[in-house]
Amino acid sequence: MKIFTATLITETNTFAPSPTGLGGYEAFGIYHGDASKVAPDGLGMGVAELRSLAAAQGHEIVESLSTMAQPAGRTVQRVYESFREEILADLRAALPVDAVLLILHGAMIAEHYDDCEGDLLQAVRALVGDEVPIGVELDLHCHFTEQMQRNANIIICYKEYPHTDIIERLREVFALTVATAEGRVRPVTAVHDCRMVGKWHTTCEPMIGFVKRMQSLEGRDGILSVSFGHGFPWGDVAETGARIWVVTDNDEATAQRIAAQLGQELWDMREAARPAHLSIDDALDRALAGDGGPVVLADLADNPGGGAPCDSTFILRRLIERGIADVALGCMYDIGAVQVCREAGVGTRLTLRIGGKLGVSSGAPLDLTVTVRALKDEHHQSMGATARPLRSAAWVSTDDNIDIVLMTVREQTFAPTAFTELGIDLASKRIVVVKSSQHFHAKFAPIAREVLYVSTPGALTPDFVNIPYRVRSLNYWPRVENPFGDPLLRGQTQGHA
Repeated sequence: MKIFTATLITETNTFAPSPTGLGGYEAFGIYHGDASKVAPDGLGMGVAELRSLAAAQGHEIVESLSTMAQPAGRTVQRVYESFREEILADLRAALPVDAVLLILHGAMIAEHYDDCEGDLLQAVRALVGDEVPIGVELDLHCHFTEQMQRNANIIICYKEYPHTDIIERLREVFALTVATAEGRVRPVTAVHDCRMVGKWHTTCEPMIGFVKRMQSLEGRDGILSVSFGHGFPWGDVAETGARIWVVTDNDEATAQRIAAQLGQELWDMREAARPAHLSIDDALDRALAGDGGPVVLADLADNPGGGAPCDSTFILRRLIERGIADVALGCMYDIGAVQVCREAGVGTRLTLRIGGKLGVSSGAPLDLTVTVRALKDEHHQSMGATARPLRSAAWVSTDDNIDIVLMTVREQTFAPTAFTELGIDLASKRIVVVKSSQHFHAKFAPIAREVLYVSTPGALTPDFVNIPYRVRSLNYWPRVENPFGDPLLRGQTQGHA
């Protein structure tokens, strides 16, 4: 069996001031059919896994484009179109194929394209025809659109946030796509529009139990897969929002019933599942109240993984104003500050302007007297089994022993190695501030006395009631108390073969 595959990943914040251009993809790598060979521990990890799975069953993988970009504003039109055309050209050259398997995000938006994944899938379907199965893996912060559903046979998104199950879900997509190609299953999908906008942490209850509930349904009664797409709240397109979809083996009625049932369960726990966010001062007060190891504060509104600038100063300013010592804060995106530190050299004491450079959501810059403690040309942090580059980085500290990591790549903080590889001892800190919404949790929670989520005036405000949507319908919870009317679930589940 010949299986065609490609990887195209980014998450678009339509409220972000900066577009996603070619440079955003080049920063992670643009591979033309060889990512699995030259970057098997990085961007090519997914395709490398597919090659391994295919080889074990005697199948052939035809590899096309692999690229991704850090979330920001809309992808420039010509950039998206060039990627799409490269994938389609490679597919034409590979025809005939027995299956297509695409590794996508689900919330990619470009100039004049509100649904890049749906557009790409429609073009792929036009080339391969109706009989060739198309399988897709999505991030759980996807917009699950009708266009995607209409053109793919199997769509599965991650179940965990942070995304610790990417490879597991890819294996499921592979297995079900191959089973479809071999005629062993005939997948049909039903989707339930939850009419909810928000964030759901699968690291605590009731979401831990909800994920287990989804998994318990799979593999019996003809249910092939269950997905909960959380949606990406800061992508203002018509189909933004939470959706649950169920894939069954040719049983649309069961798919519709289970999707609606899970939608009702999610609705019933909506208040209990809503993450708690503290103000800056409340979080600092709570962190200072106890002993026994660092308290980790998530600066979620300045998470570059959602398109934020990653240079906001709101928490740092309050730390300075309150004279709080023994803190580590990172990582801040500040190319100019890193360059100044490089020229000054390790051990130099200087006044350095930090942060507040990229826009209103960054806050005002801070002029701090700091000492340069360490410099690194090729700094990295770990994310699962991969190493994520932070490029040129600097560690500076204030007189109150606030250690700040500055970097030249706009990247969220995933792991303690972002600090420790520069020499910062996190165990000695009272507070560790990370610029991330949730992906930090897998690595930081084990070293934290407590994890707190902090609401700041940054670009990813958790105030879902007041997101200034212009395209998305405003009929959603929590903006509307009951967006379904009466009865609750009327007309919200749709089937598709």
